[in-house]
Amino acid sequence: MKRVLIITYYWPPSGGAGVQRWLKFVKYLRNWGWEPVVYTAANPEAPALDHSLFKDVPEGLEVIHQPIWEPYTFYRKFVGLKKDDKISAGFLSESKKPGFADKVAVWLRGNLFIPDARKFWIKPSIGFLTNYLQEHPVDAIVSTGPPHTTHLIALGIKKRLHLPWLADFRDPWTKIDFYDKLMLTPMANRRHHRLEMDVLRAADRIVTVSWSWAGDFDTLGSRHTDVITNGFDPADFPATNHSKPSAFLLTHIGSLNKDRNPEFLWRVLGEMAKTNETFRQLLKIRFIGKTDFSVFESLERHGLSQCAEKIDYVPHDKALELSAGAAVLLLLINNTSNSLGIIPGKVFEYLATRRPVLCIGPLAGDSARIIKETNAGPVVDFGDEPGLHAALSELFSQYTNSEQPQNETSIDQYSRKALTGDIARLLDQISTSHATK
Repeated sequence: MKRVLIITYYWPPSGGAGVQRWLKFVKYLRNWGWEPVVYTAANPEAPALDHSLFKDVPEGLEVIHQPIWEPYTFYRKFVGLKKDDKISAGFLSESKKPGFADKVAVWLRGNLFIPDARKFWIKPSIGFLTNYLQEHPVDAIVSTGPPHTTHLIALGIKKRLHLPWLADFRDPWTKIDFYDKLMLTPMANRRHHRLEMDVLRAADRIVTVSWSWAGDFDTLGSRHTDVITNGFDPADFPATNHSKPSAFLLTHIGSLNKDRNPEFLWRVLGEMAKTNETFRQLLKIRFIGKTDFSVFESLERHGLSQCAEKIDYVPHDKALELSAGAAVLLLLINNTSNSLGIIPGKVFEYLATRRPVLCIGPLAGDSARIIKETNAGPVVDFGDEPGLHAALSELFSQYTNSEQPQNETSIDQYSRKALTGDIARLLDQISTSHATK
């Protein structure tokens, strides 16, 4: 077995989307000749806790936990949060509109904590891992971000030990959808871009999760960016529920922020409920996970409050169970400048449920590409009310006639096991290339 050190902030019991990608890669890397070693924070600011994820941690895996100091205690006091309140990512607010203190906190986050609030972990981690790796050599290192602090830790190790390095971007850095909301000074903006460029030039391989974002990284200065999407783990789907739900249940899994709130969807649903009594009686809308307050304001405006159900964060396996019981799964893409490259990780688990998916986002986007190639359901562009009305009418007709299509298009290329093979091949390439230099 070759050995690979994986630097990740998110690791069980941390829940949420950030942990899934490398938890699953680590689960299957031994199948491809690589023994993973995980370096992670001992006391991270987790968006949620999910102890069920430990079932995917391979037996005997070496996990190195090192303490981290983060400014979140100060942040909570500054914006009036309670000690145990969780910090939402991506400018999502569940209870109130941002006030002056929130805006000041955003300015501080963007201009003082570069690249992010985990910056105080960089120097101690470089020192610790330099000593560790001299005593416990590895054949390659991986950093996965955000937070992009992980990439700067790997950059420091690269400079000291010259190890082969794969930098994995689950999300962009300066092209992230909320980058323009950070209120950056020109100096801070230049520093973000300079650090990003340092990583893109120093890493032996850059990987990201969508084709559009790969093009963005190549434009920024990456020599070549590989695309390895997220995926689904067949082990999480031992049986598929094909029974007809008791209601026309539209389900959204995961965080739903303001940029992803499709006002025109609620407007069309509200109009259909007013003109079709059967539709109104059968319609249910379920949100599982953190949901911005603006969504519920929209539902109230369009007379849909009584149709809505909010479920707080649930363990990953429970979320999959709930998604399998939906009549339609909602895939809502951020209406932002980088929307073409957004492929939420839930896409692939939606596919594995074999339930119809309604995708709202750019027709030329990477999510639309996947939904179309797998024949998973309709794709409707932002603001296309006639197209949305037609899509919902067809989905409702299929539901009432018990004709929900059980899509049998192959999705094997998106299995976590197959995708881990792609990661392993890149690790083989950079380790072999390094050995021959």
